[in-house]
Amino acid sequence: MWLVNATVLDGTGHDPAGTAIRIEDGVITGLGGSPPSGAEVLDCAGLTITPGLIDAHAHVTAATDYSTYLSGGQSIAEAAADIFAVCGRAVDAGFTTVRDTGGADAGLTRAVASGKVRGPRILPSGPAICQTGGHGHFGSAWVPAEDYASTEVPGLRSGSLLSDGPDAVRRNVREAFRRGATQIKLCVGGGVISEHDQISDTQLTVEEIAVAVQEAAARGTYVTVHAHNTAGIRNAVAAGVRCVEHGSLLDEETAALMAERDVALVPTLTILHLLAASSLAEAGLPAATVERAQTVVDGAKEAVRIARAAGVRVGSGSDIVGAAQDRRGLELVLRSAVEDPMTALVSATRDNAGILGIAGETGTIEPGKHADLTAFAGNPLDDPELFNRPDDVVLVLQRGTVAKDVRR
Repeated sequence: MWLVNATVLDGTGHDPAGTAIRIEDGVITGLGGSPPSGAEVLDCAGLTITPGLIDAHAHVTAATDYSTYLSGGQSIAEAAADIFAVCGRAVDAGFTTVRDTGGADAGLTRAVASGKVRGPRILPSGPAICQTGGHGHFGSAWVPAEDYASTEVPGLRSGSLLSDGPDAVRRNVREAFRRGATQIKLCVGGGVISEHDQISDTQLTVEEIAVAVQEAAARGTYVTVHAHNTAGIRNAVAAGVRCVEHGSLLDEETAALMAERDVALVPTLTILHLLAASSLAEAGLPAATVERAQTVVDGAKEAVRIARAAGVRVGSGSDIVGAAQDRRGLELVLRSAVEDPMTALVSATRDNAGILGIAGETGTIEPGKHADLTAFAGNPLDDPELFNRPDDVVLVLQRGTVAKDVRR
């Protein structure tokens, strides 16, 4: 297969180039040249091709409104239908890979990988590991912790596992791996969408976090952590984690520590932007979340600048929840305003691939990489809003297979 006549943004930050892309057996085998007679050719005139976008902080199983999700007010069939629809919308928006940071179970990832369900490649964290009363513990205050039933549906979504003490963390991390996790997600501080804590709270001890890091290292993988405040981030860095999600209250001293230890940051501006603007009311989120989001939305943008100045690797994640997960590309629009469109694109492609440990497979357009490609009807460097308009994503390839083609 050959893709010809497009402008190519290869994900490295290099200037746009007009070049053909040659694909064989799902792999990019060459750039430039002309297709031979009889070759399969996709004419991409007027399009801009980028590497397939990567969302490093997704929750594809949080695919319905918040109250219904937590109450179990759906049948398993309805929950599965919503989740499968969200997976399809990710591809339609140009995202060929997502790292699910708490929720996706191995059955879902296998269903997508096998082609039974249309969706992006999913790197699942399995159930989030959290402490009793911490972020991720969404049970009613009137239900004892020992009776907590998370939102899990085995084989579909995993919810969270309450973990108090190093032994419980070790057991539950092993359980997450048993359920197919490719990395581990811990909650080490309070959250915006939380019911029993404050954003300033720290959660899990350094010893508890270190146990999870040890177990992940034994599997050749890593731990990422939910953390807004610097105290939680510093505990996690001291314990050896490799990535921090959100980091909305990051300061220069903590950013320098992250850079020294090569700990990446995945900002999540989209969910904070939508919550602070009260535009997720239809998702059934409590009113208190709006006020919380407003306290950190500006800090989250500043955290990106602080992290960059310190030399921290900065990825890109949306953290979007609810059924309307076709707005995943809003993250690149918001990041374009904080930095610039090229930097936003590189964060969502090459840099995310590096943070997720798949840089040898995807994230840039070069020979030897999977043919994960996204084509826009226009140039998002000139009009970043294209990132957030799924209708302008007109061609998507996943490992060389056409997943979407609505070229005009």
